[in-house]
Amino acid sequence: MDKQTPITLSRLDVERIEALLENPALRDSPAAERLRAEFDRAEIVEPRDMPADVVSMNSSADCVDETSDKHYTLTLVYPRDADADAGRVSLLAPVGSALLGLRVGQSIDWPGQGGRTLRLKVTAIHYQPEAAGDLHR
Repeated sequence: MDKQTPITLSRLDVERIEALLENPALRDSPAAERLRAEFDRAEIVEPRDMPADVVSMNSSADCVDETSDKHYTLTLVYPRDADADAGRVSLLAPVGSALLGLRVGQSIDWPGQGGRTLRLKVTAIHYQPEAAGDLHR
């Protein structure tokens, strides 16, 4: 992901993710390092102040791979809820940590199969917990 791309994170998401990363199995993992780097550059806001066009935890978003024009609907979830076949992407996956905090219209580059780079653009958000008032998710 372009380190200059601004991202916005919910304070509640950051607290929950930090608690997840305290697990000894994850604490020093590459996924934890990626997420901590995202926290360092993010604007962190209260859940009630989260813009509705930002991917937060448990958000469902439409994305397009700009290299192939293939469309996806992805839901960003905690690892226990991940199911690639159902489009539920773990926060710990490279694409998951890169999607966190992106706004509609922003793109990310991520490694695909065979060493090729994919460019995934967020085109719409169907559901965001903060916008729906579902802060327990």
